Amino acid sequence: MVVIPLLAIVAIMLGDVLTPASVRLSPLLIAAPAMTASFAGPLLTACVGGLAVVAQISANASMGLLGRPGRLTEVITLVLASALIVLFRAVLDRHRRELNRVRAVADVAQRVLLRPLPGRIGPLLIASVYLAAEPEAEIGGDLYAAARTSNTTRLIIGDVRGSGLTAVADASLVLGAFRALAHWPVPLTDLVAYLDTTLSAERTEPLGKAPGAGESFVTAAVLEIPDDQPVVRLVNCGHPPPILLRDSQVKELAGPAPALPLGLGHLASDGYRAADFPFGEGDQLLLYTDGVVEARDAEGTFYPLAERLPGWDVDGPQHLVDRLHRDLLSHIGGHQGDDAALVVLERHPAER
Repeated sequence: MVVIPLLAIVAIMLGDVLTPASVRLSPLLIAAPAMTASFAGPLLTACVGGLAVVAQISANASMGLLGRPGRLTEVITLVLASALIVLFRAVLDRHRRELNRVRAVADVAQRVLLRPLPGRIGPLLIASVYLAAEPEAEIGGDLYAAARTSNTTRLIIGDVRGSGLTAVADASLVLGAFRALAHWPVPLTDLVAYLDTTLSAERTEPLGKAPGAGESFVTAAVLEIPDDQPVVRLVNCGHPPPILLRDSQVKELAGPAPALPLGLGHLASDGYRAADFPFGEGDQLLLYTDGVVEARDAEGTFYPLAERLPGWDVDGPQHLVDRLHRDLLSHIGGHQGDDAALVVLERHPAER
């Protein structure tokens, strides 16, 4: 890349020497440091700018024109313009370093908040993918987490109402509450009630100080999978139902009417109820957020998740997640309009 501005200096100076005096090409030398600044740092940009100034002075001196006011003005202009380009490049580099530091801190914070799910936990193989609507973000308003008790695996997948920092804060609140209690052998319904109470009592922002403050809620599916029973126990709080895949057959685990979303449980008179569904060895369970099924193509057609799954020959949860990921991006043309999360579980014999 450095050869390009150097060749430009040589070409401009040869043209300035070989053409009549009325044709002034030397002012074009400013292009050399400008091109260098597009790919190099301030030091190399300053060197190329210095070469351009030396070349202009040498060409004018060889023609005996250096003392003319017009030529001297061109040299001074080139010096000042090159200095400004070097200054702008130095400022840009400083901002990039600051941005890299901020991104590094944000990346750590995001990974602490939305911890990667383990590849295997108890008798379950797990694979997941998170698609954030914000460019270069790793988390938004969707969430998932897993935890172990002595003989049970518990998972949560959820979707916070709204977007932006308020949604991220609510996601953090729910994840923190889940991790605090999910390891303890309390009934699944008590765990969900605790999540609802936590979100209701600990609003992320005081009322009246932010749009939507006090109105936040989280749709969630909270699951419990015992190691010694071929079932999955589910409490659905207004979330899209999980999908069971067994022998190329697809079944939504709808069960009874879903409960109200987390944060709105106080509006219901009855408590939470869990439903049991068969989940045996070799079965796969797909958890997802509404960002998947509400993703639209260019014609406004929603992504037909349940129609895509039958007949897919996939080997394990990771292959299924990867294929769904590619198919979803192909459907929407690569632009994700909303946060989306996918988690696939497959029951295998417990490790001994």
